[in-house]
Amino acid sequence: MSIEAQQVDDVLIIGAGHNGLVCACDLAAAGQRVRVLERRSVVGGACVTEELAPGFHASTASYVVSLLDPQIVRDLRLAEHGYQVLARQPSSFTPWPDGRALILGADPQRNQQQISQFSAADAAAWPRYEAWLTRVAEVLEPLMQQAPLDLLPSTGRSWLQQFRNLLRAWQLRGQLARLGDELPATMELLLGPARPILERWFESPILRATLATDAIIGADLPPSAAGTGYVLLHHVMGSAGGARGVWGYVRGGMGAITQAMAACAEQRGVKLETDAEVAAIDYADGAATGVRLCDGRHFRARRVISNATPRVTANLLSDSSALSARQLGELARIDYSSSSAKINLALSGLPEFPSCPTGGQVGDPHRGTIHIGPDINGMELAWAQARGGHLCDEPIIEMTLPSSVDDSLAPAGQHVAQLFVQYLPYGLSSGAADPEAMRRRILQRCLRMIEGYAPGFGELVLHAQLLLPEDLEQRFGLTGGNIFHGSMSLHQLFSLRPLPGWSDCRTPVRRLYLCGAGCHPGGGVSGLPGRLAAQAVLADL
Repeated sequence: MSIEAQQVDDVLIIGAGHNGLVCACDLAAAGQRVRVLERRSVVGGACVTEELAPGFHASTASYVVSLLDPQIVRDLRLAEHGYQVLARQPSSFTPWPDGRALILGADPQRNQQQISQFSAADAAAWPRYEAWLTRVAEVLEPLMQQAPLDLLPSTGRSWLQQFRNLLRAWQLRGQLARLGDELPATMELLLGPARPILERWFESPILRATLATDAIIGADLPPSAAGTGYVLLHHVMGSAGGARGVWGYVRGGMGAITQAMAACAEQRGVKLETDAEVAAIDYADGAATGVRLCDGRHFRARRVISNATPRVTANLLSDSSALSARQLGELARIDYSSSSAKINLALSGLPEFPSCPTGGQVGDPHRGTIHIGPDINGMELAWAQARGGHLCDEPIIEMTLPSSVDDSLAPAGQHVAQLFVQYLPYGLSSGAADPEAMRRRILQRCLRMIEGYAPGFGELVLHAQLLLPEDLEQRFGLTGGNIFHGSMSLHQLFSLRPLPGWSDCRTPVRRLYLCGAGCHPGGGVSGLPGRLAAQAVLADL
């Protein structure tokens, strides 16, 4: 028997993504012996900084921070381990085909002045819209920081668990009551589509399009689809960027977050192992007992926690009888559809936008998110084209230039551009007759879109990395390429995430837990699924 097989850890965590690291830190702080196994050679999962080209470093997948829970930042002392948020001011730049542009940021008066270029009515409505979203976020954020209220029949639960659930239901009623007359509009936001909401609030196409990107980001849905209202709200909840709804850069890229978490974990005695791909989760007598690695090593543990998607986790179970046919069928129905891609570029210089010239210097267009794309009607068309398996005529692009704020990412005078692109359906390249030709078409189409607003942009590109949904799946283990470990639609949120009965991070397999974004409260770099999983494990000791 190997040495590894003789050792018994308290907890094994599969995957060193940010949620797995938060979970490890919390459990180690409670005295548990924790080992984290990461299949890649670097920790961080999809929250990672990697070399794009010599001297250039990009946040390969996730690229801005806002949702990271402030209490986690404090508890893990991330600042002491190098975590530093760089504010983006302004935060948003949208050039428009008529030669004008909309700039939004933290200055309320400037925002209204900018919006008034396009609509006086929209400028007047803007403060009310922001105040409404703030009130909704303040009511709902506490729900994200605790295991979701189970609204389903409480079979198999003790009377004490059922009583606690009823008590929390009463508390939820009190929280929602704070919204008063705004409750009906709030329920529409949570349950309905973003498009009619935005169209009632605002009349200018440029403002609608700028806001609609937050409603579809990472979602394989058009802005007219139910569920996009919640995605819109989800993206304005956090405050890690410096203020509510403001997204920031992390000095050194997003990988600096997980490097800081890893430093905290090691300080607390967690064993971190890279190049340790799990081949199977061992199962005996109805419980998880450890894991076997692809290299033949075997680790035993009293509990196993998976930071992988629910589907990947289920596929790792060594015993086909560990889950019933009904449970396997439910897992197969989880929606992992995706049409999101990431393009990372090394640039020889700074792009210039005639709608807001800066004379070759870093200015307002460069610091925040640059929205390149069509109006809402064009978004609907792009989604329909992608749904049909085609390369859409006008992709929706969110471009960031983090090197405009962080000089550690690129050589002096040069820059890193990061493009989050929709809609590019899964299999668009791999299913093409000539996959490489399709990949070139995709890249050129995106560059052409940007060049419509920043002439000569393509000539600045020194190196390009294109990660389509299938690439994200292979590289980061994201089922279907879905960046949220499953869609953020209502049927996969709160007590329904990832499945009814699984929402407290526990699975039907005893001593096997989930801690990834497939759990409540969902996607984004928040760390909350990891923290909630740790709480579930400690409650079961």
